[in-house]
Amino acid sequence: MTKNAARPTQPRNRALADIGPIDQLRAGRLTIRLPLLLVGLFLYGGSMAMVIRGTLGQIPWDVLHVGVSHHIPLSFGTIVICVSLLVLLGWIPLRQKPGVGTIGNALLIGPSADIVLSLIDPPEHIAWRLVLTLGGIVLNGVATGMYIGSQFGPGPRDGLMTGLARVSGRSIRVVRTGLEVAVVVVGWLLGGVVGLGTVIYALAIGPLAQLFLPLFTVDLKQPVPPIDT
Repeated sequence: MTKNAARPTQPRNRALADIGPIDQLRAGRLTIRLPLLLVGLFLYGGSMAMVIRGTLGQIPWDVLHVGVSHHIPLSFGTIVICVSLLVLLGWIPLRQKPGVGTIGNALLIGPSADIVLSLIDPPEHIAWRLVLTLGGIVLNGVATGMYIGSQFGPGPRDGLMTGLARVSGRSIRVVRTGLEVAVVVVGWLLGGVVGLGTVIYALAIGPLAQLFLPLFTVDLKQPVPPIDT
């Protein structure tokens, strides 16, 4: 057996790329990546709606979105868009590079959540509420893997997290925990619901994203600088 034959083949460009929107489009495989992005974003919004209809506590950022909805006469999805655009303003001092997926996330998950909310009524039986909540959390992990794995950049909230971690020198874990605790507290004060679903999501989303992201990450055709993980 030769030395080359003895070495395991490494997937090419499997790492997540840190590139701008033009390079994202030039990186190839758009027939796979664009549908993956769009389906992932739709499922992400749908998963948010499922957890809301489960009525056992909302996803941390949705605690804020629902809290705001009690004070502003806009649909849940519209509020998600507005918050996303405000979060993007926070990217400016952090010098974060928005991508195609960043803008898609900001504009599309809100409407998809509104569509699914209009199709699902809150179930009365606790068992179905638990199924909706757990199913929404797992689907959120799948959707996260799909839209990030499409290599079009992180969403506004994920980009804020990675930007703050880079600038502050803190770990992703510490920054994410701090951000989510802050939005949960503010959202709860505004009338959002914190409950079992909130806790399960906080504990499960990291492992779920770690499980599904490698499954959906698309190899890029041309060399790109990877994001350090």
